[in-house]
Amino acid sequence: METKLSTKFLTEMIGTFVLVMIGCGSAVIAGQTTDGSLSGLGLLGIALAFGLAQFIMCYAIGGISGAHINPAVTAGMFIVGRISGKDAGVYILAQLIGGTLGALILLIILRGMPGFEMGEWALGANGWGEGYQNGYNTCSAFIAETVMTFIFLFTILSSTSKRGNSTMAGAAIGFALAAIHLFTIPITGTSVNPARSFGPAVFAGGMALSQLWLFFVAPLLGALLAGILWKIMKGEEFKAVQE
Repeated sequence: METKLSTKFLTEMIGTFVLVMIGCGSAVIAGQTTDGSLSGLGLLGIALAFGLAQFIMCYAIGGISGAHINPAVTAGMFIVGRISGKDAGVYILAQLIGGTLGALILLIILRGMPGFEMGEWALGANGWGEGYQNGYNTCSAFIAETVMTFIFLFTILSSTSKRGNSTMAGAAIGFALAAIHLFTIPITGTSVNPARSFGPAVFAGGMALSQLWLFFVAPLLGALLAGILWKIMKGEEFKAVQE
């Protein structure tokens, strides 16, 4: 029996909520000191938090909505024909709402900490440039987000294909996201997911909001490239079988 689109909407919203809440929460609550430097969980712990959240949601809601929980993933799936345009629009709306709710709950929790103040790039918001972590420039940030999203989407498309190991797809996707965070956190804080960037930026405002465009454009470009490459590879595979 086909799952209702409304049910898919709810699961995508919940899944994105969990990803943002656990991932960004691990960074700002358990992964940083009050002056913003990494401590506690550190780089590895934050990367694993995002990867584990993705891993858990893949198995929790993968059978219902596919556990995209990322507009770039939904865009990639649309490009290769695994989801309709109507469903893709509903998914993306759900993901943006889920990411916003995750950031909102995180903000409410943080307000209970004595001395809490909203600074630039608060709530684990993504960014780049002077004042943000290592100060990487726009070009570096854009390339990193595009390439890492490409890798993430290629992993998803491959592991969930007929030739992939479907029973291990969730693990592959979760570990891929964790590995991507290990590389990209020092550059942009790691987005590869417009909804993950959108939620914190809405409340952080300032630089996080003004730089949000990159965390939509670069991941969507990476997804587009991965989808195009996947279609080319599938076409060549079909051609080889025919010959």
